[in-house]
Amino acid sequence: PTIISQIASGLKKIKLGDLTPTRDFNYVKDICLGILAIAETNSTVGKEINIASNCEISIEDTLKLIKEIMQSDVQFVTDKQRIRPENSEVFRLLGDNKLIRDLTNFSPCYTFHQGLTETINWFMDSNNLKKYKSNIYNR
Repeated sequence: PTIISQIASGLKKIKLGDLTPTRDFNYVKDICLGILAIAETNSTVGKEINIASNCEISIEDTLKLIKEIMQSDVQFVTDKQRIRPENSEVFRLLGDNKLIRDLTNFSPCYTFHQGLTETINWFMDSNNLKKYKSNIYNR
């Protein structure tokens, strides 16, 4: 949301930290569907279950995709203040959704690109965008 709201607000330079960490992003509608699938299945009671996409993407590649979808010429600039202190960054987050698939037959409905596109479209509505302080960096 931070990057999308800044681009949607018209910023031409965005300050960022380390772009190498990877994440397993999930679209909010898939999370909701996963929670419903867990709630509707007795075999899930008492179990720790990941709702994950089983796909990882670097922050850098995520930013490039956002830029492409938004048809933006924004520049990403490394800001040393935004780089996390040593030993505090999680460099790889990749979920495993095998258990939820086995117990509920759930699998994500949205690709990363589809979910990102829907998220961007939501932010492009000025009523939604105005809820974000895109010019403020909170640590």
